[in-house]
Amino acid sequence: MREFRPGETAVRRDVFRRKVWSAQALRVVEDTPEALVLGCAPGAESLAPTTWIESLLTGDEAVRLRALTDLTDGNWKLGQWIWRSTALLQWLPPGTWFSVNAFFDATGDGQLSRWYVNFQRPMRRTPLGFDTFDLLLDLVVAPDLSRWDWKDEDEYAHGRRLGVVSEVEHRAVERARGEAVAMIEEGVGPFAAERGLGGWRPEPHWPNPQLPAGALTLS
Repeated sequence: MREFRPGETAVRRDVFRRKVWSAQALRVVEDTPEALVLGCAPGAESLAPTTWIESLLTGDEAVRLRALTDLTDGNWKLGQWIWRSTALLQWLPPGTWFSVNAFFDATGDGQLSRWYVNFQRPMRRTPLGFDTFDLLLDLVVAPDLSRWDWKDEDEYAHGRRLGVVSEVEHRAVERARGEAVAMIEEGVGPFAAERGLGGWRPEPHWPNPQLPAGALTLS
């Protein structure tokens, strides 16, 4: 699969049982053997399950759990979602069961507000970008790496009971937990100060990425 050039649009798709769960348009920051790095600012286009959008807007926990049930049943509808409030940088190394995301204040001075480790299936490159699947567990990390907190462990456990996260995936996530924490403790990879990802800013001349035609078509 070809490498992407900086500034190109790449689409992240979360795919579950051969059906697109979400699609997010991002800009390529760099594409190297170490990692595919992508970013976006408020205004980037995406598609997401309508239940997920509703839970995000309302904070309703019952709706959030219904989204998992819909996922298990293969019964979801996609709605348009426009990225808001933060700028996002996403670091995706090949063959790894997590990505590292950096969120930046998009309304003030653009400072890093938090790191966010998202546990997911290893990316599979596509002509449009890459496919993966969010495995529900997250790790929220302070900007200076001084502390971190596990997030959504209840949702992860519920996803395991529903069969959303298989036993094979669970074992991979358990190993990935240790890998991610070691990177934080050692300040390496995307967390390395000399890497400079914590000071990233969106390129002001790049337009907001839009989802291309065929974004929901699986090869």
